[in-house]
Amino acid sequence: MTTPLIAVLGSINMDLVTTTDRRPDPGETILGRAFTMVPGGKGANQAIAASRAGGRVLFLGAIGTDVLAPQLRAVLTESGVDTTGLRTVEGPSGIAAIVVDSGGENSIIVVGGANARLTGPSAADRTAVAAADILLCQLEVPIPTVEEAVRHARDNGTTVILNPSPAQRLSRELWNCVDVAVVNRGEAENLGSALDGVPHLVTTLGADGARHRGPDGAAITVTGPSVDVVDTTGAGDTFAGALAVRWSQGPAAAIRFACAAGALATTTLGASASIPWRAEIEAASATGSGGAHH
Repeated sequence: MTTPLIAVLGSINMDLVTTTDRRPDPGETILGRAFTMVPGGKGANQAIAASRAGGRVLFLGAIGTDVLAPQLRAVLTESGVDTTGLRTVEGPSGIAAIVVDSGGENSIIVVGGANARLTGPSAADRTAVAAADILLCQLEVPIPTVEEAVRHARDNGTTVILNPSPAQRLSRELWNCVDVAVVNRGEAENLGSALDGVPHLVTTLGADGARHRGPDGAAITVTGPSVDVVDTTGAGDTFAGALAVRWSQGPAAAIRFACAAGALATTTLGASASIPWRAEIEAASATGSGGAHH
């Protein structure tokens, strides 16, 4: 099995995670149970997930000049991600304030910081995108930067996987460059008919696995292993990264692998800290239900 080269364009944040029995109502102050700082950001999470799942990964993003920046760079390199495309821009790095309740559900506020100032792609970024097998993107960096990158990928025969999150209105030109869209149920509902023209639509269904709709309209649903959920933060990003690694094996095999990865990511607190490694994913994929049906 060949190891795909995956370029990930996206955000990198420090996640400020508070655990509580329940999330507060508007205007209410409650006591939390614990606090931790965990590197995250949808782009970094997906890059780490793809690398740990067995891909060769280059990250294209930006960090600031604050005290958080060295930790953010380190978490990528420790997972084997190539950071030559990680820029440093003046000012704060991105952060995400996350509240996780006792049921494992979360509420998140993201402050873009350096991510909001990610312009480009640069000449080096373009070379990387053209050389990659897959370009994986999300929407926590400026949309014009994403548009340029996916257009360059399309022009150079690089497969484009887009996780359009946070869901927002995108140009038809951008959608026309997307080969695979990865969304959760809420994003699928918000985006509606915008997803109709995407050749491959993968919708994650939480504990129920994921659904794939191909270019011919045929749909399959793939189930994943059953796990005890601790924190759902980063599970969708883990799914997307793992999916990119196995996409060349076909949608059913890729989604089965990604479902196992996403499920494992819910068993540990935090985003990047919970992302599983290839051997763990393969074991869970083999022992889980992992079936596909039409």
